[in-house]
Amino acid sequence: MEIIFKYHDVATSDRLEAHTKEKLETLLTRYDFVIRADVFFKTENTTSDQTGKICSIRLSAPGPRLFAESSFDNFYDAVSKTVNELSTQLERRKDKMKTY
Repeated sequence: MEIIFKYHDVATSDRLEAHTKEKLETLLTRYDFVIRADVFFKTENTTSDQTGKICSIRLSAPGPRLFAESSFDNFYDAVSKTVNELSTQLERRKDKMKTY
């Protein structure tokens, strides 16, 4: 699987990329039909201290693309929540796929 990282108003981080790859690898081992992941990191100005660091992940797989996004006070929690949402979507997609 190819993983592409894009940053918007955020400094690049090898540690954050490694954390994200580790989380995405768990999805890859369970769902081998995923082809590509586009990971977007961005910040936004919010009045809440609990949000502002946004992680968006778009997965390319057979059928429509899967997308999830979450906002937390740090990117690590945002990545974890986003990957959990994608895991739920992938499980539903796998149930719909039929082998002929």
